[in-house]
Amino acid sequence: MKLGLSILVMLVLVPFQVTLLDSMSIGGIRPDLCLIAACIGGFWFGPIFGVILGLTVGMGQDLFSAGELWLNLVVKGAVGLTSGILAKNLTNATPGSIFVPMVGFSIFSGVVFLVSSRSGGHLGDFFDGVPTVILPQALFNGLLSIGVNWGMKKWITHEVEL
Repeated sequence: MKLGLSILVMLVLVPFQVTLLDSMSIGGIRPDLCLIAACIGGFWFGPIFGVILGLTVGMGQDLFSAGELWLNLVVKGAVGLTSGILAKNLTNATPGSIFVPMVGFSIFSGVVFLVSSRSGGHLGDFFDGVPTVILPQALFNGLLSIGVNWGMKKWITHEVEL
């Protein structure tokens, strides 16, 4: 069941991320929906589902993009696992409890991809990318994750009430 849901999310989310989301950026910054999905999946459904979802969407991103092979798979899988472990240790989930980890995961992901894409570059090039790309994208991902988390909460409590 969980693997099937992960594959369905990958088949819908990854093409949307790769094609349509490129044209919907705000100031050149676009959210990483696959990273948000891995984080939310681990947060809501535990570390096993988080790592399965992260590996699935990461593999899909690696197949559809021209980036480093296996980098998305490893990063998204690690994010899903870590958010699932983190959520198990929370007693009361608040909007900040998803925002802060998502910003941290997004910064981690951004630094990994920035370092891998600028190998052989100057250290100044790296530090230029942090405040102009990584931090705004991390804040954007964090705010979007609050909205997705709120939607999941409404959807799950609505499902229980029926």
